[in-house]
Amino acid sequence: MRRVLTWSVAGACAGALLCASSAWAQGQAKVRLNMASTFPSSMVLIGEAAKKLPAKIARASGGEIELRFHEPGALVPAAKAVEAVSQGSIDAAWAGAGWFAGVDSAFNMFSSVPFGPGIGEYMAWMYHGGGLELAREMFAKHNVHNIPCAVIPPEASGWFRKEIKSVADLKGLKMRFFGLGARVMEKLGVATQQLAPGEILQALQLGTIDATEFSLPAMDQRLGFHQVAKFYYFPGWHQQATFFDLMINKKKWDALPEPHKAIIEHACGDQIRESIAEGEALQWRALKEMQEKNGVQVRRWPAEILAAYEKAWNEVVAEESARNANFKRVWDSYARFRADYAIWRDLGYLK
Repeated sequence: MRRVLTWSVAGACAGALLCASSAWAQGQAKVRLNMASTFPSSMVLIGEAAKKLPAKIARASGGEIELRFHEPGALVPAAKAVEAVSQGSIDAAWAGAGWFAGVDSAFNMFSSVPFGPGIGEYMAWMYHGGGLELAREMFAKHNVHNIPCAVIPPEASGWFRKEIKSVADLKGLKMRFFGLGARVMEKLGVATQQLAPGEILQALQLGTIDATEFSLPAMDQRLGFHQVAKFYYFPGWHQQATFFDLMINKKKWDALPEPHKAIIEHACGDQIRESIAEGEALQWRALKEMQEKNGVQVRRWPAEILAAYEKAWNEVVAEESARNANFKRVWDSYARFRADYAIWRDLGYLK
């Protein structure tokens, strides 16, 4: 009798929860958000992730939330996507915080950091060291709510037409480069420019640029840089880990019911897990194929060149900290966390 009563109560509770959930869903108007992507859906990992996210959200919400993916340029130019979210002309964007660095250089810190941490340490600062709070505070002033939605492993350092044997070989090169790393390259005599992914190969072919960095081997392989530049350098000192966010107009975000917000946040959390695992799984095959089939020469930077990059980076930090109070505030938080984390990094991990 007790067992029957227990199961009856449990069944009644489950039924009540199901009814309550169904009643809640039926009482909510469908939410539709138009999202401009800064990366095409055909791009492995970060472009594909932008297409997977709407499906995850639709599944979790029972179709109550529709996040509509739009290819780069379909709604607004890719480089202006986050700005358009800020202005309210589009609902959302798939981008990195660094795409908003033209407004404030400190936004770069929430996307990737030269000579920065790996995925675990970067996520620790972001979620438990104050990074996300600082990002949200800064974005809120521009009417944007950011949700970290993907993290990828270290990028390659770049493609070059000729082997780089010394720092002097860098001087005078024209190179596509993203974020704060571009400032480092400029200090070593490289003329940098930002180009959209689809423009890079043509610029290499025409000689508009001599070299480029873009992303992970699996992404670089699809873009065909190896057709022009055969020397491929590692490690990616400029982007050891990189965050990509779902940027939502803050007024739109604030108006969403709490259950809708939770569904979007959980979908992004699942996408982070998937991007880390897939990012780590894809790279070896791409590297092997490019070396064996395309004659790519993989190189690791000599210690003296890496030291020159790091010295230049420290100069950039000092200059930006003196110039931009926001950058200094974010950098100080990041640097304090890394200094405290060092005891665990040094003791807990193999070197």
